[in-house]
Amino acid sequence: MSSTGILTPPPATDAALPAPARRRLPRWLSPVLVLAALALYPLLFNTAAAQNIGVLALTYAIAATGWNVLGGYAGQVSFGHALYFGVGAYTTAVLVRDDWSPWLAIALALPLAAAAAVIIGYPTFRLRYHYYSIATIAVAEIVVVLVTNLPGLGQAGGLELPIEEPSLANLQFSLLDKRPYYYVAFGMFCVVALVTWLFLRGRVGTYVRAVRDDQVAAAAVGVPVHRYKLAAAALSGGITALAGGFYAMYVLFVDPPSALGLDLSVSFTLMAVLGGVGRFWGPLLGAWVLTAVQDVTRQHLSGSGRSIDLLLYGALIVVVAVVEPGGLLAILERVRRALGRWFGGAARRGREISA
Repeated sequence: MSSTGILTPPPATDAALPAPARRRLPRWLSPVLVLAALALYPLLFNTAAAQNIGVLALTYAIAATGWNVLGGYAGQVSFGHALYFGVGAYTTAVLVRDDWSPWLAIALALPLAAAAAVIIGYPTFRLRYHYYSIATIAVAEIVVVLVTNLPGLGQAGGLELPIEEPSLANLQFSLLDKRPYYYVAFGMFCVVALVTWLFLRGRVGTYVRAVRDDQVAAAAVGVPVHRYKLAAAALSGGITALAGGFYAMYVLFVDPPSALGLDLSVSFTLMAVLGGVGRFWGPLLGAWVLTAVQDVTRQHLSGSGRSIDLLLYGALIVVVAVVEPGGLLAILERVRRALGRWFGGAARRGREISA
């Protein structure tokens, strides 16, 4: 109180002053940095082995993104996505052997895989939780048995694709420099990322996520649950088939284990879960990590490295589940926040000392 008897406010202190507004980075900066890093990768790592890792990582990132549309955003955990990968690979292989353009063959494989996803999803989406996951495994394994015994698809021996003149039109390039393959896969991934982003921004994407969060509540407010699950399945199957078609042109060989195997379905699931299931960039990060791990184990730890791959995959998933179920992206976000708090506290202490 002052000498005049009038209450006066206490003197302003640093604690009473409003905290300065944090400067938020533009939302477009993160995708630009990610895409720039991907574009520069084959220029910085120009060995054939490093480029091969990049090509496979982007291919599997496309497939894992397809899985994430259904498993991450729609909440339908599938262990049969190798089926759609195989539709893309086998359709491309059969048509290219009949002198079709590989681009047209891959384009035809996308609606075929989308239709297969809808046909499979129509009855299986009536199942919930682990019953649906088991059903996807059963359907995929039935297809493996059928393909293994069909002469037109090469049976167990598979199909070899003809070697053509290296060109973009033939989607074949020199084996000494894999950068053209890398940039084609990079372009495909950019298209898939854009399509997925548009899907999530639209009404269908909103309803799909509502179904994932609470299917009963979504149905109660009038959302046609079955229809939007089928929409997510169609997009998921088409995206995964794109990866399969490109993979067939990259290795020029397709057989049931490499295009339809259960371990392939599990890999797609692990990539999305490890990177961050239901997160936009999660499948990309998970695909790069697991592809690099797979390459190292197969080269240095064993002949095929398959068993060690599975052990390392399991260990990574256990660590992520214990530390942060949101995946590697969530862990990175926690680290970023911790560093931000630490640097913010250090700057505040510096100001207090200088004052």
